[in-house]
Amino acid sequence: MTGPWQDWDHILKVDPDKDLVEGETFADVCQTGTDAIEVGGTTGMTVENMSGVIDACAEYGVPLYQEPSNPGVVIDSPALDGYLIPTVFNSTEAFWITGAHKEWVRIENGMDWDRTHTEAYIVLNPDSAVAEYTSADCDLAPDDVAAYAAVAERMFGQEIVYLEYSGTFGDSETVAAASDALDEATLFYGGGIHDYDSAYEMGRHADTVVVGDLLHDEGVEAVRQTVEGVKDAHADRD
Repeated sequence: MTGPWQDWDHILKVDPDKDLVEGETFADVCQTGTDAIEVGGTTGMTVENMSGVIDACAEYGVPLYQEPSNPGVVIDSPALDGYLIPTVFNSTEAFWITGAHKEWVRIENGMDWDRTHTEAYIVLNPDSAVAEYTSADCDLAPDDVAAYAAVAERMFGQEIVYLEYSGTFGDSETVAAASDALDEATLFYGGGIHDYDSAYEMGRHADTVVVGDLLHDEGVEAVRQTVEGVKDAHADRD
């Protein structure tokens, strides 16, 4: 397992359906110190707003990935380093595990397999849009989440396991359990990261901390603090 994400401490997820803080630009976004930018969101995604963000970030040298919510908004751009396609392991509907992906491979001009990677999502906030959208079973104990993580890595060969708390700060015990269950897969954590301390806390357990809403709500300086928090946590952990 040798994906570039093995070296990422921090990902900034930019939602094309949301505005930046007034006065800030995508040049500012790309200078926060994040290791990669992921463009995507659950609702309101269009080719136009996806393309706008990708084009605006393309010239700054930060690794740039698209996480499309559906096949209709896949952007074929040389500016992208790749595509990260979620598969929701705790969905109660097979569509979100393999059914949607069957449609992905039918996109016009075909998949760019060399740049396409999957993320084994475990969605854990029952009140989130993504949980409702994917019919996720979020009533999971830490050992359930650890078991899903092990299944993702060992049975399905997933290189990324993504614990998605989507808008709320997660449970450290659960994140630690998932981390302990993994051998080589990279553990992403997303949800409720809002300052240095919250980034440091989840950075103690997760390999990569994903920050999203904070950019749109509070701006780039708040994001910089989370970059420092997770990088300090990893330095202390090592």
